[in-house]
Amino acid sequence: MKNAKRLFLAVLALVTLSAAGLGVVGVELSSHPHQPSALGNPKPLTDVLAVLNEPGPVDLETITSADWAVERSGLINLNHPTAKAAGLTAENEPIQVFFHALRHPTKGLFIIDTGVESALRNAPEKAAVSGIVSSALKLEETLKVREPLGEWLAKQSQPLAGVFLTHLHMDHILGMRDVPAGTPVYSGPGETSPRAFLNVLIKPVTDRSLEGKAPLSEWPYRPETSGPFEGAVDIFGDGSVWALWVPGHTPGSTAYLVRSTKGPVLLMGDASHTRWGWEHDVEPGTFTADAPRGVESFKKLRAFAQAHPQVEVRMGHQH
Repeated sequence: MKNAKRLFLAVLALVTLSAAGLGVVGVELSSHPHQPSALGNPKPLTDVLAVLNEPGPVDLETITSADWAVERSGLINLNHPTAKAAGLTAENEPIQVFFHALRHPTKGLFIIDTGVESALRNAPEKAAVSGIVSSALKLEETLKVREPLGEWLAKQSQPLAGVFLTHLHMDHILGMRDVPAGTPVYSGPGETSPRAFLNVLIKPVTDRSLEGKAPLSEWPYRPETSGPFEGAVDIFGDGSVWALWVPGHTPGSTAYLVRSTKGPVLLMGDASHTRWGWEHDVEPGTFTADAPRGVESFKKLRAFAQAHPQVEVRMGHQH
C-alpha cells in the first residue's frame, strides 16, 4: 500500500512538473458531453415559501450505499477558530456515501447522486475506480459497501427516470455504472470544466463512470441578486423539487429542496459534508475548490435553514 501511494505521488509530481514546463494549467475533469437541460424552469425560490409548511407530493428515501473514512481536513476547515478550539485534528473522519430516491406521483422515480456501483463489492478490479487511484485512496481498507445502486435498483417496481447530481466529484458518481444507459443525467453548470493537474489521474475515473451515459443536462440557473441563493430551478414545475445553485465546492454545486410527504428536506451535497461542521458553523475544508465562494454558499444555506426551521437538513456525507 505504501508503494502504491508513493507511485501515485510520483506520477502526480511528474505530471505537475511536465504541465508547468509546458505552461499547461491542468486538464479538465471530464470530456463527457454536456448540454442545457430541457427539464426545469428558473424561478424565485420565494414561490415555494408559502407552502413550505404543507406536506409535499414526493416520497423521499435516503440510502446509505457505503461507509467510508477520509481525512477530516478535507471535510472541515481545521483552521477555523471553532475547529481549533475544539481540538480537531486531520485524522480520518467516518462518513457515508449516500444516494437519495425521489418518487414523484406523476413524474416517476429519480435519484440524487448515485452511491457506489455493484462492482466495487463484487469485482473491484473492474470498477470505475481501480488501480492506482483506488490504492492511493485506500478503498480496500477504508470503504465498506453496504447497498450498491444496482442492487437497490433491481428491487424497484418502476424504472429509473433520471439522475440529479449534486456535483461531479468521484464519490458522488461511483454508482453511475449501475444506471441504465439512456437515463437522463442532470447537474449544475460547468461541472466538467474545472482544470487541475490531479485530474490527469481523476479524469479517467470520471469518464469511465460516465461512459455510455446520456450527456449531462445542466440546470438553467438564472443568477439572482435578491433570492436566498445564486439561482433556483423548479424542476418539475409544481414546486415539489427545487435545484439550488450553491457554487464553491465545485462551480455547479447544487443542493436540492424536496417537499416530501413528511415535510421539506434540504439535501446539501458537499456544500457541507459533516454534521459537526454544520452544527458548529464551520465550512468544509480543502476538498472545496473555491473556498471564499464555498463559505458564501455555506452561509446562505445556514441562513435559509435558520429562517425555516421546519426544513430537515441532510449533509453530504453525514446525517
